[in-house]
Amino acid sequence: MRDTLEDHGLKLGGKYYGAYFGVVQSQRGQRGYWDQGVEFNGELNFGKLFKADALKGVKGFGSVRWRDPRLAADPNQFVQANNMFNPSNWISGVQWRVLSFGLEIGTEDLLPVKDMVIFRGGWLQPQKEFIDQPLSKLFLNNAVNSAKGVGGNIPFSSSFSTWGGTLQVKPIDWCYVKGGLFMAYPSATTGSNHGLAFQGFGQDISLNGLMAMGETGITPKIGASALPGKYAAGAYYWGNQKNSFNGTSQYGQYGFYFQADQMLFREPSAGEAAPMGKGSSDGKSVTSGKSFQAPVSPEKPKLNDQGLSMFNLVSFAPKYNNLFPFYFQTGLVYKGLIPTRDDDLTLFSLAYGSYSYYNIENLQQNGNVNQPNYTIFMEWGYRIQLNKWAFFQPFLQYAIQPAGTGAVENATILGFYTGVNF
Repeated sequence: MRDTLEDHGLKLGGKYYGAYFGVVQSQRGQRGYWDQGVEFNGELNFGKLFKADALKGVKGFGSVRWRDPRLAADPNQFVQANNMFNPSNWISGVQWRVLSFGLEIGTEDLLPVKDMVIFRGGWLQPQKEFIDQPLSKLFLNNAVNSAKGVGGNIPFSSSFSTWGGTLQVKPIDWCYVKGGLFMAYPSATTGSNHGLAFQGFGQDISLNGLMAMGETGITPKIGASALPGKYAAGAYYWGNQKNSFNGTSQYGQYGFYFQADQMLFREPSAGEAAPMGKGSSDGKSVTSGKSFQAPVSPEKPKLNDQGLSMFNLVSFAPKYNNLFPFYFQTGLVYKGLIPTRDDDLTLFSLAYGSYSYYNIENLQQNGNVNQPNYTIFMEWGYRIQLNKWAFFQPFLQYAIQPAGTGAVENATILGFYTGVNF
């Protein structure tokens, strides 16, 4: 039935995900946590619906999800890390939540460059529109998967949905420019609004403001192996009143980020034997009378997708009203490291966040003897691809100064992550 619907333009999908977080060392001791969620999404292609090629770039979309709201689902109850460094990225926006719905208008193949212009508008998730790092989504911790430093300063997570629009232009197929404008409002990611805060901050809509993001980048394919990469720079502005750490009133927050993702090594593609062409019908040459088979030029072999890839991100923000003025993350992913396990993934990531010095000074002046200065979060994992739609991923996490201070013990989490796509 789904295949039939897709032939008429309606594509449906979803996923279930769950993870066991075994906290084996933390400030509060040892305990196990089970966190989980389910997500549904749909896309309607108007070109297929109306059998019109000119409308293939026009699509409607929508998605909803459910996340486990129990305290027993949050490993940070024992780890006690700063929220950005939560071992799980599924803690905000719990229970049922409307994530997005709207319209996408793209040029598809109508202009010289494929997808040369794409507009998206409606109820959007800014975190899904910018700082796109697919490899970072393989990890469980909130810093690498979701917040990326930006979410430590403003509401920037998959739970933040708002009215807005984005416009992306590709003047050439390996370069793009993208901008977006959104409504900003307080308490945007709380579970109680269920993603239905269409008025913004309903208690006082005068506190609603403007959020803007912009990004430009290149997507080269390097060398004979055509190693894909993405190099991007962007900026954001969050237009809500926020008092600064030094006591002055500063309207709005802003910051910058730089992204560098690159496949470093591609395993050699499997060689294909040259197919043999036919001679005359009797197998003999019409000129020499000798039997022959003429070689035919082989097709170019498909590039192997196994190999080593790296992703990196650094973000900066003013320290007078941003808790994390500097953040850095890096990661390595090897696909098919173990022979015969061609679709398995070997994973490592590291995140580092530096806390604002103005915040440290403010805490000192108020008699707080434990000021946060930095947090480091590391994660290792091995994703076993069971089949095309299911995986099992043992992992290890280690947090150094989870809350940024030496007063909270380093934490070790050992567990497994599993999921199915449907």
